Amino acid sequence: MSTSSSKAPEIETKAITVAELPGSLPLGGIVPNTPIFAFSNPPAWLKPDSVFNPSRVSREEIDCDGALAFLLRNVVTTDEAALLIKASEFFGFREEAPGISTPPGMRMNKSVHWIAPGSFLKILFSRIHHLLPKTIDGRKLSNQLSHRLNIYKYDQGDVFNRHIDGDWPGYGLSDDGRSMVQWPEVYSCLSMLLYLNGVENGVEGGATRLFGRSGTVVDITPKTGDALFFRHGFSPESVMHSGQRVTGPVPKYLARINVLYQSER
Repeated sequence: MSTSSSKAPEIETKAITVAELPGSLPLGGIVPNTPIFAFSNPPAWLKPDSVFNPSRVSREEIDCDGALAFLLRNVVTTDEAALLIKASEFFGFREEAPGISTPPGMRMNKSVHWIAPGSFLKILFSRIHHLLPKTIDGRKLSNQLSHRLNIYKYDQGDVFNRHIDGDWPGYGLSDDGRSMVQWPEVYSCLSMLLYLNGVENGVEGGATRLFGRSGTVVDITPKTGDALFFRHGFSPESVMHSGQRVTGPVPKYLARINVLYQSER
């Protein structure tokens, strides 16, 4: 009597380009048609941890001269963080960053931008939404995060010098999954910096440094699964910050995700 495995084969996936934008280089210059990626089919391995305990997520306020800044601990597991790194390396890091405009010498790292499966980000948002500000400047919190992930890789010597993050619309995929689309009526107010690895993995240096308006300086040490939030965009409340230099051979991986609010535009 013959037997066969009941396990369904994994559907093959590949990287597809869903948008192309001018990409700025670390030392100046623009590369046209810099790609933003997605998976042709969401890979079976890129999925949230089924045994995640939501009660493990906690919020810590950051005293930065009254600025809106806080840390959420344990947002993703080490396994989930490793999968996000795996996905980013699958698409491939490059010098240029699509749709990002920075002066020469400011962003000295590598980047890849890709659109994450909505199912993954839906579960991620469900873990944190109750810990986020419900309104900012009268604008209500959206019911989802932007699906566009800006992933940064800091090799030894890399740094992101002092700056304020720009605000962004929300992005996702078209119904056929072949192109990036901009979402109407939502715009970002907060940066979410999700640390995909940290000191416990051998990262040396690489702290996120926050600069308060009265001279306070706060360093946030990267730790796998933690997420730093702060106000961004063209607001007097936006937080000046930097990604400090990585001083050792282990690269630091960081995902910037935009937290969306009802748009005024």
